[in-house]
Amino acid sequence: MLQMIAKGKNASELFPAVVKNVASKNIELKKLVYVFLVRYAEEQQDLALLSISTFQRALKDPNQLIRASALRVLSSIRVSIIVPIMMLSIQEAARDLSPYVRKTAAHAIQKLYSLDPEQKEPLVEAIEKLLKDKSTLVAGSVVMSFEEVCPERIDLIHKNYRKLCNLLVDVEEWGQVVIINMLTRYARTQFLSPWKEEDFHEANNEKDFYRSDEEKNNNDGIAAKTSYMMDPDHRLLLRNTKPLLQSRNAAVVMGVAQLYWHLAPKSEVSIVAKSLVRLLRSHREVQYIVLQNIATMSIQRKGMFQPYLKSFYVRSTDPTQIKVLKLEILTNLASETNISIILREFQTYVKSQDKQFAAATIQAIGRCATNISEVTDTCLTGLVYLLSNRDENVVAESVVVIKKLLQTQPSHHSEIIKHMAKLLDKITVSMARASILWLIGEYCEHVPKIAPDVLRKMAKGFMNEEEIVKLQILNLGAKLYLTNPKQTKLLMQYILNVAKYDQNYDIRDRTRFIKQLIVPNEKSGALSKYAKKIFLVQKPAPVLDSPFKDRDRFQLSTLSHSLNTKANGYLELPDWPQTAPDPSVRNVEVIQQITEVVIPVGKLKAKKDTSAEKFYSDSEEQEESSEASASGNGSESDSKSEESSESSSEDSSDSESEKEKKSEGSESSHTENGQTKSKNIQSATTSESEESSSQDSSESESDSEVDNIMKRKKEECKSVPRAMGTIKEDVSLLDLVDLSDMSTPVAVPKPAKTSRLAADLEGLSLSSNSSTINVITPVFVPEKSFELLHRMSGKGLGARYHFPRQPCIYNPKMVSVHITFTNNSDQEIQNIQIGERKLASGMRMHDFHEIDNLEPGTSKTVSMGIDFCDSTQAANFQLCTTNDHFSVNIQPPVGELLLPVTTSEKDFIKEQGKLTGMNENSTTITGAPQNNSYQATVNKVVSLANVGVVPSSQDNVHR
Repeated sequence: MLQMIAKGKNASELFPAVVKNVASKNIELKKLVYVFLVRYAEEQQDLALLSISTFQRALKDPNQLIRASALRVLSSIRVSIIVPIMMLSIQEAARDLSPYVRKTAAHAIQKLYSLDPEQKEPLVEAIEKLLKDKSTLVAGSVVMSFEEVCPERIDLIHKNYRKLCNLLVDVEEWGQVVIINMLTRYARTQFLSPWKEEDFHEANNEKDFYRSDEEKNNNDGIAAKTSYMMDPDHRLLLRNTKPLLQSRNAAVVMGVAQLYWHLAPKSEVSIVAKSLVRLLRSHREVQYIVLQNIATMSIQRKGMFQPYLKSFYVRSTDPTQIKVLKLEILTNLASETNISIILREFQTYVKSQDKQFAAATIQAIGRCATNISEVTDTCLTGLVYLLSNRDENVVAESVVVIKKLLQTQPSHHSEIIKHMAKLLDKITVSMARASILWLIGEYCEHVPKIAPDVLRKMAKGFMNEEEIVKLQILNLGAKLYLTNPKQTKLLMQYILNVAKYDQNYDIRDRTRFIKQLIVPNEKSGALSKYAKKIFLVQKPAPVLDSPFKDRDRFQLSTLSHSLNTKANGYLELPDWPQTAPDPSVRNVEVIQQITEVVIPVGKLKAKKDTSAEKFYSDSEEQEESSEASASGNGSESDSKSEESSESSSEDSSDSESEKEKKSEGSESSHTENGQTKSKNIQSATTSESEESSSQDSSESESDSEVDNIMKRKKEECKSVPRAMGTIKEDVSLLDLVDLSDMSTPVAVPKPAKTSRLAADLEGLSLSSNSSTINVITPVFVPEKSFELLHRMSGKGLGARYHFPRQPCIYNPKMVSVHITFTNNSDQEIQNIQIGERKLASGMRMHDFHEIDNLEPGTSKTVSMGIDFCDSTQAANFQLCTTNDHFSVNIQPPVGELLLPVTTSEKDFIKEQGKLTGMNENSTTITGAPQNNSYQATVNKVVSLANVGVVPSSQDNVHR
């Protein structure tokens, strides 16, 4: 089926059959089903909802891979009705013990935000919690969610900044890219610019030569006052990202390079050059991006890449776009010292068979000639030599570049202009012809004999020229008409008459404009007096800039930088702050836990005499607290069981605590009973073992601190059991019908770290008076269905319902009901929905999603929830279509109102003992011999009632 989907075929009809396999125990099959569900969940929303309960159960699976896969698929089902379920699942997964599941939760945050942006606030809370995670597996994913959901919340990063910097080296590669980009933006808002200091010193060094000694001393004093001190957190970021320049991932290296470019002092940026050059040995796609960034860098800082000049030489195997970028970089790196080497390279490149590359090389020669005045004449001579090339494109590009170079010194190069005028008959490229005409018109005073003849030739073939050439012919004629009217007046009148009827409106408009401007008549205004100043004004020489000059406004290694336009979702790199923000916001308070000490009476004097300092680890604290709470619970239960000795027991415990505070050498107290003696012995052995294990890393405590801790310990142990005892006495009976409200505790996993009071409570809750009941999945799901609407009564619409015995996704108190509609007519049935309800008092109903249309002969299954209030009363309501209303009812069997649970045999017998009397029912059933086996009996019971099976040690007793 997945192969069919990959080929573009529609497999949505198989969706109901695939959904049934979502509960399979085969992990490989589950993965395939999950892929199918994600593909068609949006189209089959009602059927997709049927599998939600399976995913909710999978979220509590012991296998972390299954939990993560369930959350991944649940977040990929883009159905708005399950947004609350997704939110609860993400919040629960964010607290999961497995870092892999927490990583999946971080990815799910982005999906939920794209589905429902109104959930931003609770998602930000989940991000804030996950940012505190110390796992390297989670860091990259949660920062990605931060960038997608709330990139403006810089305050969430303050406390986690140093942790992210230290974890950066160990995070997976793509997580490193995301974290580096985020930290780059963060650093630009929290640290001062390291460039101001260098700019200040550079400016002073230039002026020092002209200053007196007194001025230099004054300047040194000012510099001392305004000296820049890099923030330690700024230096931490630069130091921890530097090793990543050796990464095998090109994106990581590029990310570190852009971080150094935007954040590091100018003197330290050069360390990224070698790593970037190393990336040029990678694939051509990587080369293209890296070369684009190097081209931008090389404009401002040539010295970074000049030692690696040969790395940018063009290879014959390079694609055209790589060749052009290398050419751009070579042009940027050109200087007086290496221009001869670069020009020799360019001479080879001009002969290339790649026409686009050869034209780019000619433009690069022109830029070198403009930037370096020493080689201008050499480059111009070489370009004139190219005018005799056989390749027309090379000649045309040379003409365009020569035209730009001649604007700098036109008077010295009249011979070149004459030579180019002779090429007009051979050159056919319109841009080159237009450039020659512009040159002749602009410097017609330098070639007074050739210019009129050129105009005569061009007027002859005016109608056959391109638009750009026609415009330059008009400009040439206007300039010659103003400077040499005797020879060109009639020619110009002919050209104006011909151009007046040209098909292109730009040509016609230019013709009318020039005629009114240069040919005086009665209608001409005052503007014709200034015709010479308009046409013959001296034009400034063009500046040949790099196409990468303006790209530095975008952050390096971004899509916007590559496209040279702002892409969707691009975040501007903030400017450096003028004043230093408060660095204390990144300080993390270290919360020191109160050390819990249990000291036997006999060891207290030895504690005083010794000067060793004791402290305990978290695990030891938990062990001590649990042992102390257990012993306290035992003494308390004993005091409750014997009412006559309750007061004496309390007195003895009080006197014991007083003796522990005052006495120093006594081994035991004469007023202790058997229970308190065992308690002291247990405490003594525990403290001795802990004393020996923690002797090397001990910490001194005063006697008053020890006494206070022991006093608080005893007070808590006394108060908490009494409170728990009163709670237990209030709940004496259990109702079999309403198991959801039972007071019996359900087994839950212990948290990794608990406080001292929580440890005491855990010890109390696990006493012998409590039992554990676990909710389980249904043992058996019957396929039996009930008729809701007959096809005859429904005018062709039939409906049947059954109970899937799954937890209802709408409300835990509701019973899940699946309804299958079938269109038995020959017409389409539209807008199937629930209409008027006639429910008993207290009953509630959650409607199924409206069915827009049901084709003839097709069926569709929907899910709804009904709260029957623990009764077998029928839920009466109306089924509505576009044209009809049908009254129907759903009456549940009593067995479908139960919740399947299981417990131990001992706990079952204990709970059963509480139900004697009015809650007890008994009867005698005579069964067939084939149904006397254990399995047959269980099958009969679970087929009628949604109950769980309890282990039994007796063969003839089934619970």
